[in-house]
Amino acid sequence: MARGFRLAKAMARYALKVEYDGRPFAGWQRQADQPSVQGAIEAALAHLEADVPSIAAAGRTDAGVHATGQVAHCDMAQLWDPFRLSEALNFHLKPLPVAIVACARVSEDWHARFSALERRYTYRLIQRRAPLTLAAGQAWAVKGPLELAPMKEAAAHLIGKHDFTTFRASICQANSPVKTLDELRIEAIARDTETEFQFHLRARSFLHNQVRSIVGTLERVGAGSWTPDDMRRALAACDRSQCGPVAPPDGLILTGVSYPDDPFAGKTV
Repeated sequence: MARGFRLAKAMARYALKVEYDGRPFAGWQRQADQPSVQGAIEAALAHLEADVPSIAAAGRTDAGVHATGQVAHCDMAQLWDPFRLSEALNFHLKPLPVAIVACARVSEDWHARFSALERRYTYRLIQRRAPLTLAAGQAWAVKGPLELAPMKEAAAHLIGKHDFTTFRASICQANSPVKTLDELRIEAIARDTETEFQFHLRARSFLHNQVRSIVGTLERVGAGSWTPDDMRRALAACDRSQCGPVAPPDGLILTGVSYPDDPFAGKTV
């Protein structure tokens, strides 16, 4: 038990900002026979209190996908100081690559998923001939040259409200393929032996595999196999078979979730 961390008996809800390396996990969602980020955090919580309810997250990332700004909430039977709660969780999460980087007390009706206004993702693609070493598992390595301008032109066709069936996984459980993509920004960072392309996407919510499907198709545009107008036609087709290749999970990072009032304002660990 974490003696000395409790302040008083009360039911309390806490928001957790979570960072993790997705490589050791089969995704966020708890699974019976495979490691998950949710399972790791719930196991850490079980060291602090018995019978802690299941936690909920802003988004269920897939196997191998990373996060610097995932948000979850947990309900505790005891009233904890948020800093002490985060410290205790980080102690029990070791040596797994999961960290609670901020913690805040929130109201009982606050929900990590349903209270969210938008999610933000960044996808890292590194173009270079040599294999990745330090960035291995943290970015998609592409050997051939890519052109930024046509990728930006193609990306412009996806901004706004569309039927994204073409860029939706066949196992997606969303009620509708219609989503509004508020931002799709691409930047290129040139270095001596490589160029890193970062794809920044922002929307209220995303379909299953939507980001990776979009990035994989944009890579084909950058490589010259597709034209920007091919992207427009693929979107209009509303046909999954018209999508380009799906980018691997390595480069995908959930970077942030926005709420009407930021529960973590000034509260980093």
